[in-house]
Amino acid sequence: MSTFVVVAFPDEKKAYEGVRAIKQLHDEGSVTLYSHAVLQRNADGKIAVKEGQPEWLVGTGTGALVGGLTGLFAGGPVGAAIGLSAGTALGAFGDLFNLGVSGDFLDAISKELAPGKTAVVAEISEEWVTPLDARMEAIGGTVMREVRDDFIDDQIQKRIDKRKAELAQRRAELTAAHAEKSEAIKQKVSKAEQKLRAAADQAGERMKRYAEETDAKIQALQDQAKKASTDAKSRIDARIAETRADQKQRLAKLEQARKLAQEALRP
Repeated sequence: MSTFVVVAFPDEKKAYEGVRAIKQLHDEGSVTLYSHAVLQRNADGKIAVKEGQPEWLVGTGTGALVGGLTGLFAGGPVGAAIGLSAGTALGAFGDLFNLGVSGDFLDAISKELAPGKTAVVAEISEEWVTPLDARMEAIGGTVMREVRDDFIDDQIQKRIDKRKAELAQRRAELTAAHAEKSEAIKQKVSKAEQKLRAAADQAGERMKRYAEETDAKIQALQDQAKKASTDAKSRIDARIAETRADQKQRLAKLEQARKLAQEALRP
C-alpha cells in the first residue's frame, strides 16, 4: 500500500534539498519513490507547479493529487479555507475524493503550506516512517502523510448495492402495478437501470485505472530492486509482493461488484 507525502518547506531551495534526500532514500532502498512534484504557494494563495510537468504525472496518484490541490487553492486562501472548514472540499474536487484522501489531510496541507512556502508532493512506499521523517526534519521540512486506502472501491461497491436494490424495487412495483400506472413505473425502471449501468461502468473504469497504476508501481519496484543491495532488495521484494496481493484483492472486489450489477440488469 502506498502513501501520499506532502513536505512543506520554508523556501524553494530547501524543497529541492528535500527532493534530493527522498531520491537518496530511494537509492538506499529505505523507500520507493513512484512520482513527485514541487509546488509553491504564491502570495495570492494559489499554487504554482515548480517541478513535475503534467506529462510526467499523467496516470499517477501524484498527478491527481497535484491537480486536486491546484484546484483547491485556485480561489486563494479565503476560498480554500471556506471549502475546508465547511467540509466541502472532497465533494467539490473529484480528483481528491477519488484518491480517498481525508479532509484532515487537506486541512493540514492548507495550514502548513502557507503563502510563500514550497512543498514536495510524492507518492511512496515505506516500511517505517523514521528514515523519511528524520531526513526531512533535518532540512527544515514538515511532513504530512495520507495512506492510500480502498475508500473509493468501497464507495463504488456500496453504490452498486444501492442501485441494485432500487432497480429490484422498481421492477417489483411494475409487476404489481395496474395497467394505468405501468407506463410511469416503466420510466422509473428505465432510470434505475441507467443508474445501475453507470455504477457498473464506473467499477470497470476504476479497475482499468487501478490496474495500470499498480502495474507501473510494480515496474518501478522491480527497477529499484535491480540496483539495490542484498538487504534492500529483500525489502523491495516484500513491497512487490504486497502490491501484487493488494492489486489482486481490489480488482477481485471491483469485478465481483461489476458482475453482480450486470446480472441485475438482465431482464
